[in-house]
Amino acid sequence: MRRGGAARAKWLRALAADIATLHAAGTEIVLVSSGAVALGRNRTGLGHGKLSLEEKQAAAAAGQPLLINAWAQALEKYDIHVAQLLLTLEDSERRNRYLNARATFTTLLKHKLIPIVNENDTVATAELKFGDNDRLAARVAVMIGADTLILFSDIDGLYTKNPSIHKDATHLPRVDKMTAAIMAMGGDAASGLSSGGMRTKLEAAQMAMAAGCNMVIARGDAQHPLKELIDGGRATWFMAGTKPQLARKHWIASSVLARGAVIIDEGAAGALAKGKSLLPAGVKRIEGSFERGDTIAVKDLHGAILARGIAGYDSAEAKQILGQKTSQIEAILGYAGRDTLIHRDDLAMVGVE
Repeated sequence: MRRGGAARAKWLRALAADIATLHAAGTEIVLVSSGAVALGRNRTGLGHGKLSLEEKQAAAAAGQPLLINAWAQALEKYDIHVAQLLLTLEDSERRNRYLNARATFTTLLKHKLIPIVNENDTVATAELKFGDNDRLAARVAVMIGADTLILFSDIDGLYTKNPSIHKDATHLPRVDKMTAAIMAMGGDAASGLSSGGMRTKLEAAQMAMAAGCNMVIARGDAQHPLKELIDGGRATWFMAGTKPQLARKHWIASSVLARGAVIIDEGAAGALAKGKSLLPAGVKRIEGSFERGDTIAVKDLHGAILARGIAGYDSAEAKQILGQKTSQIEAILGYAGRDTLIHRDDLAMVGVE
């Protein structure tokens, strides 16, 4: 994005080439892209002064089609299709909306599309703030169980001090643990083009690492920023201690408060032991009252807890479809729901990593 509100076409084409290389190799990619407000300023004639909330929302509404079109044009050369997702903070915090958003990401990635994510600025209830995209990107990374989060900035990583002010500032190529000392190194970004200050990036790193996702801060102004990073370019890597899937399963397995339980037959128990999902056909009984997204226990016929998982249906729906084949779910519930009562990615065997 240029200060004048026009897309940096040459840079975008170069980045698209980098993305296409990774995409062709089978890497699943989600892009969190800012720029809608800046692009919308010119379209609405709002100029470069300070905007009111209503003006920012109008600029975002006008600029978002331009932003998604710029990405679509840059990637269509490589026969890559994009999809637009506009998220709010509530989408990552309210259980049902979180699960719906995650399911959308999963489906798009399964069909080889690249989701382009932006904050839904047009429905914001508070002033839009720089830095939101850092945290938004981290929330999306956690939501989809990403292995790596890349934050492009106007600086090549974390320094012990602000390098634009202190000549003795030291670059940190790797951070293995977020400490108070590391967080204290955060400061404001050096330019008005950055999506936020270093502090917001460190907060993003905290979220990502806690979920088992590695994160990197690198300069994004090179013509091929992804290629430069992959080739060993200067950056700061924040290394998580575990993988996203394992971190999630540890969290599920350690959940103390189960909202309810499902009792399963021996066949289903054997399937779970082999890493399969829990299908309604293998469920014999439902215990307690729970909602979709709640943590529930999975018990065998003798009452022993075999696993814990995130419910794909609420208890009322689960009672209607227990013991039934997946093909019968739509006829029973009146809508095409999920095939699984608990998906394998949302299920952790007790005592098993």
